[in-house]
Amino acid sequence: MVKPLALTSGEPAGIGPDITIKAWQRRRQEALPPFYLLGDPGLVRRRAKAIGADIPLAEICPEDADKDTVAAFADCLPVVATGHAATAEAGQPDDSSAGAALASIRQAVADVARGKAGAVVTNPIAKSVLYRAGFRHPGHTEFLAELAAENGRTPQPVMLLWSPTLAVVPVTIHVSLSEAIAQLSTDLIVATCRIAVRDLQRRFGIARPRLALAGLNPHAGEDGTIGTEERAIIAPAIDVLRTEAIEVRGPLPADTLFHAAARRTYDCAICMYHDQALIPIKTLAFDDAVNVTLGLPFVRTSPDHGTAFDIAGSGRANPASLIAALRLAARMAATHAPSETR
Repeated sequence: MVKPLALTSGEPAGIGPDITIKAWQRRRQEALPPFYLLGDPGLVRRRAKAIGADIPLAEICPEDADKDTVAAFADCLPVVATGHAATAEAGQPDDSSAGAALASIRQAVADVARGKAGAVVTNPIAKSVLYRAGFRHPGHTEFLAELAAENGRTPQPVMLLWSPTLAVVPVTIHVSLSEAIAQLSTDLIVATCRIAVRDLQRRFGIARPRLALAGLNPHAGEDGTIGTEERAIIAPAIDVLRTEAIEVRGPLPADTLFHAAARRTYDCAICMYHDQALIPIKTLAFDDAVNVTLGLPFVRTSPDHGTAFDIAGSGRANPASLIAALRLAARMAATHAPSETR
């Protein structure tokens, strides 16, 4: 039997409920895989009314999430209650928001571990809301890694932003630019690239992934005259990767790495910091880019956008990135053997 996808509620006051409802409404035209929402059914009903969506819900028992979701999905939006009420109004997070969002994530991971779901898809969270409640992780990526820890060992999570147009991986993620430079090391680049290659093979079916490594400085350091990180940190990492038969080029100037002709020469661009990776993909593929966490023992995808408090409950939120995340999660969960194409 096909396992459904476990979709988290995200920040209850954000657009997560809106785009979930809209994605389910497009389930047939988009050929979406079955999924169930982990959250508060009452919130979903209130939000559906707010955006003018008259949809039926099927409240699913957690123990029967796999088979009951598949049976109900064609006619109803399946919702599995987490037991955490979400009382926030659209655009206005309250004291219930953090607990509801985190409970949804924890249950989604547990459902995959129990074989109830095939993958985790996460709606956007509001980090500022979570931080006020004592959340200590920089974001979803690091929290999911902690939930995936086994025998005291936490996997190294790697963020991949994927679209049919471009795929990028930032080596450093949710830290300031000064901290990103401080964190950057040959070992970190090598470990990140190894994980990226392994999951591009295993989850995306690319037999021999081609990596392009961006330089850190303008013009990739201009032969050491605009910075030495390319010589001291990035080039040694490339040497190590080549000894492992990984196909890699660089360090390459980031300002010429993302035009159409350049993109045809690699499967994934490895970038040195967050915005170096996210600015090009959000420019080229804002509506269909997907955030994927590599390095975990399960598949996790997410829309590549935030909570959009300003339009939550208005009916204007675009579900395209969530639809892409759902479809990619199903594809990744089903991929086992590598092939020659992405």
